[in-house]
Amino acid sequence: MKRLPYCLFLFLLSAFPLALMGQTSLTLIDAESGEAIPSAIANLDNGTKHISDERGQISLDLAEKTNALFTHISYEPFRGIIIPDSAATIKLIKKTNSLSAVTVTSFESERGLMEQAAAVSKVDQAELYRFNETAIVHALNTKPGIRLEQRAPGSYRVSIRGSSLRAPFGVRNVKIYWDGIPFTAPDGTTALNLLDLTNIQGAEIIKGPAGSIYGAGNGGVISFTPGSVTQNKAEVSTMGGSYGLLKYRVGVDQMLESGSLSASYVTQQSDGYRDHSALDRSVFQLQGRFEPSDHQRLTTQLLYADLFYEIPGGLTADQVAENPRQARPGAAEQNASIKQKTLYGTLSHHYEFNDHWSNHTTLYLQTTDFENPFNLDYKRETQYGYGARTRFTLDDQWGAFPVRVLFGGEYQFANTSAQNFGNRNGQADTIRFADDLITTQGFLFQQIEINWTSSLLMTIGLSENFSRYDITRTVDASPSGNPYAAARTFDPVVVPRIGLSGQLTANAAVYGSISSGFSPPTIDEVRTNEGSINLDLQAEKGINYEIGYRGEYLNGKVQLDASAFFFQLDETITTYTNSQGVVLFRNAGATDQKGIEAQLDYYLLQHPMGFIQELKLGHSYSFHHFRFKDYVNDGEDFSGNALTGVPPHNLVNKLDLISRNGLYLNVTYQWVDEIPLTDDNTVMQDPYQLMNARLGWRKNFGSAWQVELFGGVDNLLNEQYSLGNDLNAYGGRYFQPAAARNYYGGVKVKMRY
Repeated sequence: MKRLPYCLFLFLLSAFPLALMGQTSLTLIDAESGEAIPSAIANLDNGTKHISDERGQISLDLAEKTNALFTHISYEPFRGIIIPDSAATIKLIKKTNSLSAVTVTSFESERGLMEQAAAVSKVDQAELYRFNETAIVHALNTKPGIRLEQRAPGSYRVSIRGSSLRAPFGVRNVKIYWDGIPFTAPDGTTALNLLDLTNIQGAEIIKGPAGSIYGAGNGGVISFTPGSVTQNKAEVSTMGGSYGLLKYRVGVDQMLESGSLSASYVTQQSDGYRDHSALDRSVFQLQGRFEPSDHQRLTTQLLYADLFYEIPGGLTADQVAENPRQARPGAAEQNASIKQKTLYGTLSHHYEFNDHWSNHTTLYLQTTDFENPFNLDYKRETQYGYGARTRFTLDDQWGAFPVRVLFGGEYQFANTSAQNFGNRNGQADTIRFADDLITTQGFLFQQIEINWTSSLLMTIGLSENFSRYDITRTVDASPSGNPYAAARTFDPVVVPRIGLSGQLTANAAVYGSISSGFSPPTIDEVRTNEGSINLDLQAEKGINYEIGYRGEYLNGKVQLDASAFFFQLDETITTYTNSQGVVLFRNAGATDQKGIEAQLDYYLLQHPMGFIQELKLGHSYSFHHFRFKDYVNDGEDFSGNALTGVPPHNLVNKLDLISRNGLYLNVTYQWVDEIPLTDDNTVMQDPYQLMNARLGWRKNFGSAWQVELFGGVDNLLNEQYSLGNDLNAYGGRYFQPAAARNYYGGVKVKMRY
């Protein structure tokens, strides 16, 4: 009995450290379904890791509050604080790996992709960063029906189902939005090259006419989303590569009590693959998001871009065979290039009046200084513009049927002072002509969505559009020239759309739609570089018929999105080149465009605890049977010919691999069929295959630091091809050779605080 106090003392002494520890029980569940999540990992800031069991539970012994990062291959990462001696439920949000989980805001209505009665492609942040991070080109080109061309670094051209037919340079016939703000100017052109990849977090692409709610543009709509602030962090990154590539970025995100602030600066330079193809771009972005009350949100953006790139020009087939890296003769001597400085200021306001009514309004101001010496002339422009878009939304009941009604409008104005000079050895010479240009465009839109049943959604949309150009020629140095004024007001155009979407099961849906579109000529097509003003150029008008199917199988591991369409376009605008090498425009009768597009993605492996955590394959395919109809020009009949600039077949294969230790691999293979380069189809670009690969490693160090190392190779097969050709080019200068095999690598460091 005398030993009992001594033994009791030893027992209490040994148990004393445990008394200081708090037993903590965590349960990890799916935020939507409430189901337990096994094999989730809790990374504590003390360096330990804990894995949830089959019931989603983790038991911990903690002496003090601890930060933790919860991760799972199928869920978004979540950071939180664990409190000792407590029980907590951690809700993780599922990643949008499956079609049924993807939400899109196309047609100004936030709905699941399965409910959308239109061909919509979504590009998320992971897809944007599968490549070399210098441009969005390769990421968008993985989607069926979409072709983003880059004739030289900084020189983009977007083709959605052949919409680049009338774009010898620049982005036309496609409406582009950035953070809900019209990024396309009222004259129909878009300076897409002002945005760096880091100014974009994701994109949604509507393929085909969407004029019922977005106005002019037969090609479609691209809506870019900038990044959002979810935590306090600072980030620095740098990368370099072949042909003098150097890029670096610094960024800071700061959470506020009722909002957030973020700022970033990025600069990119390269010498270019070809002679006289250097690029120098700097972009500064400042973003603020605020919630003054539970009913309203304010977002403001300041974007300043300083862009310079050289224009190497098109080559003939013989010049390509001789030396694909050479520039067009005279391009360097004439300093063919573009300098552009643009400032955007934007303000968005969202207000919830009650449970049924809301309004979203955006405003922007924009200024641009533009300078473009070219082989044949020298152009200078200064521009200022402004615009607004507003949308009212009503969610209510129509009898027993849920109804959503949207209505609103958009207006844009731009005033441009444009001067064209002669070009003497890269310097502006005698003025040839000068114009004051005023462009306005606007439209009203209405849309109603009716859920006739829980699985059948009908959408009817309508818009009323107008546009006008005012051209005042202040200087005309031609022998018979005198100042004069000209104007063109396009007749108001009513654009309807109707769509039906029906869910066959919880994981499969079909849709059909009929949509109209129109596209007036841009100011660069009406006012051409040799001084003529073509007021007879008519707006394109078209109608699109489409059916589609979306489905997923094996719990979302297999996903299919396919569609077939028939698009009829009247008053098609095409290009031709005169004997001086100036690109001009004309209406070319009509076109018939039939196509099939499909995307198939599937997971070969999803194993959170395995060394290979995820292995995913993806395929996209486009078949475009596009033909001219009733197209006769200067006695030549092109009716029945293939549409210029459009490959009939396009196939993309992707492989994505993620490992437990942070290694990842992205491989992309693309095959592009031959492309007709002239309306008479006598000149073709040969088919080509393109392979790109990126290998990287990401590692979290505690809860505060993350480091990523990456490297890759573009054009792994060292193919000779053009990623953008000059159509109907004078003198046979059709080809803009793209870079041969090239390499890149970089590092990113993120610090959370």
